[in-house]
Amino acid sequence: MADTFNYRIDHHGSLVRPTELTTARATGDPEALKEAELQAVKDAVVLQRKLRSTVVTDGDFPREDFRSAVLDGVSGFRRTDESDADGLVRWVAESLPKANGPLLADWVARLAELTVIAPKAVLPSPAYLAATTFQPGHGPSSARELGEALAEIVVAEIEALVAQGVRLIQLNNPLLLGQLATDPAAPGALSFEDALAVDALAVRLDERPEGVRIAVAPGPVAPATLDRSRAEKLYGAIGADRWILPFDQGTPTELALVKALPDERDFCLGVVDATVPGLEDIDTVMARIDTVGEFKDLEDGAVAPSRGFADVASRPLLSAEQQRRKIELVETVARYVWGNEF
Repeated sequence: MADTFNYRIDHHGSLVRPTELTTARATGDPEALKEAELQAVKDAVVLQRKLRSTVVTDGDFPREDFRSAVLDGVSGFRRTDESDADGLVRWVAESLPKANGPLLADWVARLAELTVIAPKAVLPSPAYLAATTFQPGHGPSSARELGEALAEIVVAEIEALVAQGVRLIQLNNPLLLGQLATDPAAPGALSFEDALAVDALAVRLDERPEGVRIAVAPGPVAPATLDRSRAEKLYGAIGADRWILPFDQGTPTELALVKALPDERDFCLGVVDATVPGLEDIDTVMARIDTVGEFKDLEDGAVAPSRGFADVASRPLLSAEQQRRKIELVETVARYVWGNEF
């Protein structure tokens, strides 16, 4: 895919929420919140342009967490009072979901008005949602049935986003990498095979205009050990154009994940750690990328932080200033690798 535009300077989509936005959300005034969200998105677009990003997102500013685009936009889910260790509120599927309209269309339209850079849209993968919201005896007969219903909603949303001019859509499934370990993590309510089948449904797109990429982010941390056959099965089953892979720790399994990727797929390397404020040594980062260049065509690559900076709005991983420095470092790495040709 070296003959197409690869969005060299990428990020996962979620950004640290500004103080004005969190204050407006706390007041409970819907009009004030709407105004604060729009202003925050405008400011985020300016920031991303200054940082020379080749993608622009709304920072997930209008949403509680990275799942909210779907959970807030479809019927069939009940929010509980429970939260997990990452601060994610637990939702339970009580019936098969139905979309109540477009999920991200309004914000994509606003982004398109604010910049000539094609907006990027980020959605939770249907397999991830099914694995984490299915509860026996609550509506859907199985997690697989729930996942397939969600996949239909997600693929319809992807088609609508592409029709509006979106050229990069990312699906997040943080559970997948843990299931590639030699001793895989428990899959939750959905088996590894069923997860692959469900997410494969979501990335199918009959018509791909020039430059369109459907990406999968399978998790922010590579497993300690890697079953190469399971990695190959992952890439073979889910026909995503682009894989966003962790590459910030310098571990053998990070490298093995890239090696296992078929040559016809794009890759985006998460080269800076979005969880720690200290900046990486650029020579170390470049040495890791040089190693990838020994077996992959770097023209099929891109770079990004390792994960979103605030996948949960109330739990940012870094400060806004630390976030800015990390994204600036990603841009510097991109210029070292590809010069000014983005």
